[in-house]
Amino acid sequence: MQIIDAAQVGQALDFPRLIDALEQGFSQDFSMPPRQVYRLAEHADSNEGFALLPAWNEELIGMKAFTYFPDNAENQLPTVFAKILLFRRADGVPLAMIDGTSVTYWRTAAVSALAARYLARPDAQHLLLLGTGRLALPLLRAHLSQHALSRISVWGRDIAKAQAVVDQFYAESGSAYTELQVQAVSELQQVTAEADIIVAATGSATPLLEGARIAPGCHVDMLGNHSPDRRECDTALITRARVCVDSRENVLREAGELLIPIAEGQFQASAISAELAQLCRGEGRRNNAEEITVFKSVGTALADLLCASLVLKTVNGAG
Repeated sequence: MQIIDAAQVGQALDFPRLIDALEQGFSQDFSMPPRQVYRLAEHADSNEGFALLPAWNEELIGMKAFTYFPDNAENQLPTVFAKILLFRRADGVPLAMIDGTSVTYWRTAAVSALAARYLARPDAQHLLLLGTGRLALPLLRAHLSQHALSRISVWGRDIAKAQAVVDQFYAESGSAYTELQVQAVSELQQVTAEADIIVAATGSATPLLEGARIAPGCHVDMLGNHSPDRRECDTALITRARVCVDSRENVLREAGELLIPIAEGQFQASAISAELAQLCRGEGRRNNAEEITVFKSVGTALADLLCASLVLKTVNGAG
């Protein structure tokens, strides 16, 4: 059984190819039982967790196990540690154990950009990113592979951290984006109304995005929260928008962005327009230039499986 580390994952992947692989995999037949998420402490203030995510298709069986410790950043540690096991579908032979932490960042950014491929306006020019963590740069690179952006705004509670993301982006990009304006911003509500695509990756306990401030035609992607009692947007945004999700079952167990409006009687689960697999098959995509769209993602085992599969094939010279 092969052991593939984070460095090999990074060398094996690029966003146009990964996004296309996800599109292909989600459009085909697959099985994905409910992910199992376990809270590691009983008291309400703790969000530490352990999770198991199984999935399989005609080629592979995959299982990701991960831990989530949101306070790790204070100790310069990743908030997520993960490993992915791959088995051959035909006979169950173990094939590889792959670093799942790096896969999680890659596939999360790729899923965000894949949803925007279908739900954002094709002429979107301005992306607003909320969040300055390890997902920030992968998200920017993924979305730039899908849209010809002219402006990116990066917001964080600490403006210095937002500026550090901008500086690192320019340092890594060199002269690749000479016409692109990337800047750190401190006034969130003002820039929210100007954005064509908003990506929130913060894990905020209380709403940062207000539905009343979102411009017509904007696409909003929220991926930073997977707790029923927390949310990155208010109820007004959910009721104004056409809502799509990566997985109905997972989102309706874990995402306060939808569960809180449902509890308030302001939204119904039946109003979810489409899952990611449906979007990949041509269903539920953007209707017109004026509608507001929301994509809520909590992560899926299939995305992990497809990303790990591409890594394994590339490392072995078959990708």
